[in-house]
Amino acid sequence: MSKHSTDADVSFIQALAELLNKNELTELSVKREYGEADSLEVRVVKQATIMAAPAPVYAAAPAAAVAAPAQAVAAPVEDPAQHPGAVTSPMVGTVYLSAEPGTAPFVTLGATVSEGQTVLIIEAMKTMNHIPAPRAGIVRRILVEDGNPVEYGAPLMIVE
Repeated sequence: MSKHSTDADVSFIQALAELLNKNELTELSVKREYGEADSLEVRVVKQATIMAAPAPVYAAAPAAAVAAPAQAVAAPVEDPAQHPGAVTSPMVGTVYLSAEPGTAPFVTLGATVSEGQTVLIIEAMKTMNHIPAPRAGIVRRILVEDGNPVEYGAPLMIVE
C-alpha cells in the first residue's frame, strides 16, 4: 500500500471501478509506482451473479415410482454422500458407466454386486481408474451420468 494517502489515490480507485463496469470486466489489477520504495497496488473485483442450475432428477425403477411421491414429501432431504452405502469418488475426473461407448454398463439399478467388482471408471489424467464396489450388495441408486465430471468425495452410487 502507498504511503500516499491522498484524494488522488481515491479518485484513481474510483476511476478503475468505473472502467471495470464500463468495459464489463470482472477483475482489474493495477500497480502504481510513486518512487523506489513507494507504490500503490489496487485490485478491483466485481462479484458475478451465479445462477445455479437445477439438479438433475433421476427416475427410479417403475415399481418404486408409485411410492416415491408420498415418501419424498414426508422425508427430509438426504445427503447421498452421508448414506452408509455410498460409493464416493476417490479422485477428480470424468466418470464412465461402461468400459467403452456403446457397450453395456458395468452395473444397473437393482443389480447385485460383489465386493471389489468394478462398478464404473473414472478417467483422470488420461488414466482409466476402475472403481470397485466397497461391499457386496444391490445397486439402489446411480447418482452420476456417463461422461460427466466428478469431484473428490462426490457420491457416485448407493450400494446396500
